[in-house]
Amino acid sequence: MSEPAKDKGARRASVKKRGSVSSLGSHDVKAKETTGKTKDSLSTVSYLDEAGHQEENGRLVQMENTYIMGPSKRFPVLVVTDILKDVLGSYLQEEKYDAELCRQMTKTISEVVKARIKELLIPRYKIVVLISIGQLGEQSMYVGSRCLWDAASDTFATHAFKNSSLLAVASVYAVYFE
Repeated sequence: MSEPAKDKGARRASVKKRGSVSSLGSHDVKAKETTGKTKDSLSTVSYLDEAGHQEENGRLVQMENTYIMGPSKRFPVLVVTDILKDVLGSYLQEEKYDAELCRQMTKTISEVVKARIKELLIPRYKIVVLISIGQLGEQSMYVGSRCLWDAASDTFATHAFKNSSLLAVASVYAVYFE
């Protein structure tokens, strides 16, 4: 086998699959005390899969083009808006604003929303979930976003939630994957 072929095979073997590991500091395990303070840590490693698909024996399967240029099923914006209302209401109805708690809640809520949307089994849409939580007071909050997309097939859903001490804005972007 030639040197370039060996290098290519070694590179492919090293990029095949990467996993996702997350550690939650003070919520799962108390850190050791150092000089009277508790150290919190949060680390996340993303999951990345190779562009092709693999069978169980590890052989790479080459997928052919489908030539489908548009979605067979439209993204259900009203159903997703109802999911946002339900999840935001159930998680934040009785909560008081606390910066550290709200930081964790944005991650939790976005994962729950993404999982509930994936249960709808809408094919070929990439889902992006953004959650912003702020303290309700005498200030204002502007949330803006810009996207480059196809207006015929890509869409979004958004919902704002407010209780006595906090304001939350949730947005879900659905981008069709050709």
